Amino acid sequence: MAVMVAPTKSNLIKAKSSLELSKKGYELLDKKRNILIKEMMVFVDKARSMQNEIYDVMVEAYAVLQKANMTLGVKNVEDISYGIPTDEHYDILLKSVMGVDIPTLKYKEDDILPAYGFYSTNASLDEARQMFCKAKLKMYELAEIENSVFKLAKEIQKTQKRTNALQHVQIPKYREQVKYIQEVLEEKEREDFFRLKRLKGKK
Repeated sequence: MAVMVAPTKSNLIKAKSSLELSKKGYELLDKKRNILIKEMMVFVDKARSMQNEIYDVMVEAYAVLQKANMTLGVKNVEDISYGIPTDEHYDILLKSVMGVDIPTLKYKEDDILPAYGFYSTNASLDEARQMFCKAKLKMYELAEIENSVFKLAKEIQKTQKRTNALQHVQIPKYREQVKYIQEVLEEKEREDFFRLKRLKGKK
C-alpha cells in the first residue's frame, strides 16, 4: 500500500509528473537493457567460436610439439624453450557501450624472430612455436571477449534492478497516489456542487 499524501491539486500535479517521469525512466532503462542483452549475446557467440578455434589450434600445436619432442628429445626442447623471449607487448584500451567501459586489447602481431640455432633444431619445433604464438593471440581475443561479457552482464543486472524498482514500486505508488487524490477531489467537488444547489434552493 502506497503512502498517501494530502489530496490537494498541487499534490495531484506532482504525483502525475512523477508518474510520467517514472514511466519514461522505465522505458529508457528497458531499451538500454535490451540493447545490452543483444550486445552481450553477440560476445557470447564470439566467445564460443573463439574457444573452438583455440582448441583446434592447441590440438595441432601439441601434435607438432610431440613430433619435436620425439625427434629432438623432451629435455632438449625444454632447454630451448627457456631461451625464447616472452612477448607481453599489449595495451588495454576502453570503449563505451551504452555507458559500460568495455576493455579492448591492442597488440601488434610481429613476425616471429629466431631465438635458437637452426643446426640443433628442426622444422617441427619451428612449427610448434608458430602454432603456440597463434594460440596466444587468440587467447588475447578471448580474454577481451570474456571480460566484455562479464562487464555487460553486471550492467544488465544493475539495469534490471532499476527497471524492477520502477515497474513494481515507483509506478504503482504514483498511480495509486493519482487515483486516491482524484477520487477525493472529485468527491469534494460533488459535495460542493450539492451544497451550492441546496443553498440556491433555500434562496
